[in-house]
Amino acid sequence: MGIIDDLKLQYKTGGIAMQLIFWNIGIAVILFVFQAFLPALYAQIIYWLQLSSLPTDLIYKPWTLVTYAFVHANFLHLLFNLLILNFASRLFLTFFTQKQFFGLYILSAIFAGLVFVGAFFLLGIPAPLVGASAAIMAIVFASATYSPMYQLRLLLIGNVKLWHIAAVFLILDLVQLPTTNMGGHVAHLGGAFFGFLYIKLLQNGTDLSLIVTRILDFFANLFNPKKSTPFKKVHRNLVKPQQKTASKIITKDKTQQQIDEILDKISQSGYDSLTKEEKEFLFKAGK
Repeated sequence: MGIIDDLKLQYKTGGIAMQLIFWNIGIAVILFVFQAFLPALYAQIIYWLQLSSLPTDLIYKPWTLVTYAFVHANFLHLLFNLLILNFASRLFLTFFTQKQFFGLYILSAIFAGLVFVGAFFLLGIPAPLVGASAAIMAIVFASATYSPMYQLRLLLIGNVKLWHIAAVFLILDLVQLPTTNMGGHVAHLGGAFFGFLYIKLLQNGTDLSLIVTRILDFFANLFNPKKSTPFKKVHRNLVKPQQKTASKIITKDKTQQQIDEILDKISQSGYDSLTKEEKEFLFKAGK
């Protein structure tokens, strides 16, 4: 298997967090190429993707409430955000599902963007906003709100509780509010609040991430309509088809069990620890 096949396999098997990392890297590479060779076109593209603090801009560019979270100012900005995203996603997915992760990521970006626009409009400061930091803050604070006493072992520091990490992020943003990147820190605080709010509503029976899930399902069904099966009920009442279905489920369970074992190996030792046969098995299973 070549590098391209390995990347495809990681994209397919890494879950929504890995896919978001791939999307952020892909968009950054394209934009950096434009910035280096076509700076005028790059400026135009950024204008249509970044979030403006002017409400009038938001009215005719509403998509920027999402697209700004996939655009980064420079390589270090991208690298830092993706490292924290990888860390935060592992925490969140310990407790919740892939769909909840993606729903929270999108909704927190929108909420933090609105907080940024509202705050800067009241202050009378025109400024743009880019970066996934606000959505990542929501992931961190959602995890810390749900399980604040969860223990983590950090290099050179030792054991810390999850709420300690969230508190450090919060203090850093509050301290840096008066700096030149005030808009970014305002958005971070908005994301942190939304992460906290998401968990509190979830604990009361309201899962806000379902909004994103239902919208995606609507468009998926719109472009991929299911074929009608008028005799479906008749088949359910037959004995033999039920036996065949059971055998398929057993086969699928064995395959899924093998996939889970390989994914556990990846999470513990990394993707490079897989044998050639395991990589090929995952690649075929992902098709």
